[in-house]
Amino acid sequence: MPILIIPAPLRSYVNGQAEVLVSGVNVGEVVESLLVQFPAMRPHLTNSRAELRPFVNLFLGKMNIRDLQGLDTPLSKDDILMLVPSIAGG
Repeated sequence: MPILIIPAPLRSYVNGQAEVLVSGVNVGEVVESLLVQFPAMRPHLTNSRAELRPFVNLFLGKMNIRDLQGLDTPLSKDDILMLVPSIAGG
Protein backbone atom coordinates (compact mmCIF):
# COMPACT_ATOMS: atom_id res chain seq x y z
CA MET A 1 0.00 0.00 0.00
CA PRO A 2 1.24 3.51 -0.70
CA ILE A 3 2.17 5.67 2.27
CA LEU A 4 1.03 9.26 2.70
CA ILE A 5 3.25 11.45 4.88
CA ILE A 6 1.21 13.92 6.93
CA PRO A 7 2.70 17.28 8.00
CA ALA A 8 2.61 18.19 11.70
CA PRO A 9 -0.18 20.82 11.40
CA LEU A 10 -2.60 18.20 9.99
CA ARG A 11 -1.71 15.23 12.19
CA SER A 12 -4.46 15.97 14.70
CA TYR A 13 -6.95 14.98 11.96
CA VAL A 14 -5.29 11.55 11.50
CA ASN A 15 -4.99 10.56 15.16
CA GLY A 16 -1.51 12.08 15.44
CA GLN A 17 0.03 9.83 12.79
CA ALA A 18 2.99 11.05 10.74
CA GLU A 19 2.36 8.40 8.06
CA VAL A 20 -0.86 6.80 6.90
CA LEU A 21 -1.21 3.65 4.81
CA VAL A 22 -3.65 4.29 1.98
CA SER A 23 -5.01 2.16 -0.81
CA GLY A 24 -5.29 3.07 -4.46
CA VAL A 25 -3.65 2.73 -7.85
CA ASN A 26 -3.51 6.48 -8.47
CA VAL A 27 -3.29 9.66 -6.41
CA GLY A 28 -7.04 10.32 -6.58
CA GLU A 29 -7.85 6.91 -5.10
CA VAL A 30 -5.23 7.41 -2.39
CA VAL A 31 -6.71 10.79 -1.43
CA GLU A 32 -10.19 9.26 -1.30
CA SER A 33 -8.87 6.38 0.82
CA LEU A 34 -7.40 8.91 3.25
CA LEU A 35 -10.66 10.85 3.42
CA VAL A 36 -12.71 7.70 4.04
CA GLN A 37 -10.39 6.75 6.91
CA PHE A 38 -10.22 10.29 8.30
CA PRO A 39 -13.28 12.35 7.21
CA ALA A 40 -12.17 15.33 9.30
CA MET A 41 -9.39 15.90 6.74
CA ARG A 42 -11.84 16.53 3.89
CA PRO A 43 -12.34 20.30 4.36
CA HIS A 44 -8.59 20.80 4.67
CA LEU A 45 -7.77 19.00 1.41
CA THR A 46 -10.71 19.33 -0.97
CA ASN A 47 -13.32 21.85 -2.02
CA SER A 48 -17.06 21.23 -2.49
CA ARG A 49 -16.37 19.67 -5.93
CA ALA A 50 -13.97 17.11 -4.38
CA GLU A 51 -10.99 18.82 -6.07
CA LEU A 52 -7.73 19.42 -4.23
CA ARG A 53 -7.63 22.90 -2.81
CA PRO A 54 -5.09 25.15 -4.58
CA PHE A 55 -2.88 25.39 -1.50
CA VAL A 56 -2.62 21.60 -1.07
CA ASN A 57 0.38 20.01 -2.76
CA LEU A 58 1.13 16.33 -3.04
CA PHE A 59 4.63 15.22 -3.95
CA LEU A 60 5.64 11.88 -5.39
CA GLY A 61 9.35 11.91 -4.77
CA LYS A 62 10.49 15.41 -5.75
CA MET A 63 7.66 15.95 -8.24
CA ASN A 64 4.45 17.78 -7.47
CA ILE A 65 1.57 15.67 -8.81
CA ARG A 66 0.24 18.82 -10.50
CA ASP A 67 3.32 18.60 -12.76
CA LEU A 68 2.63 14.92 -13.47
CA GLN A 69 -0.88 13.63 -14.20
CA GLY A 70 -2.61 15.27 -11.25
CA LEU A 71 -5.00 12.97 -9.40
CA ASP A 72 -4.63 10.46 -12.24
CA THR A 73 -0.91 10.00 -11.48
CA PRO A 74 -0.38 6.24 -11.19
CA LEU A 75 1.15 4.79 -8.04
CA SER A 76 2.82 1.54 -7.10
CA LYS A 77 2.32 -0.22 -3.79
CA ASP A 78 5.71 1.02 -2.53
CA ASP A 79 5.26 4.70 -3.38
CA ILE A 80 5.45 7.44 -0.77
CA LEU A 81 3.42 10.60 -1.20
CA MET A 82 4.10 13.71 0.84
CA LEU A 83 1.30 16.12 1.67
CA VAL A 84 2.59 19.69 1.77
CA PRO A 85 0.11 22.48 2.47
CA SER A 86 1.22 25.96 1.45
CA ILE A 87 1.81 28.33 4.32
CA ALA A 88 1.22 32.05 4.00
CA GLY A 89 2.54 34.69 6.26
CA GLY A 90 3.39 38.28 6.38
